[in-house]
Amino acid sequence: MGTPHDLDDPDYAAFAWGRYRRILKGMALISLFTAGLAEFALWLSLGELNFVTASAAFLGVFLTMLLAAALMGLMFLSSGSGHDDRIEDRLKDEIDLD
Repeated sequence: MGTPHDLDDPDYAAFAWGRYRRILKGMALISLFTAGLAEFALWLSLGELNFVTASAAFLGVFLTMLLAAALMGLMFLSSGSGHDDRIEDRLKDEIDLD
């Protein structure tokens, strides 16, 4: 099949996706903690918040951090598995850098 570190290999794919899920679970916990810390900081500076404001702030911080972690994780998964090396640049001869 492919190289030893290739997502086409079922054993390596299971390992790589398992590692990705573990990292994402850890980042979800960190995101929860950070969103709670942001909520506490808002409470300290503004006092009591209504439910809509508090939940919007919490979800905004949590989901932004989780989305960033998911996209960065996918980028490193793609790079580490060799998918980036197999991309064929069909326009490399068409670009004039002069």
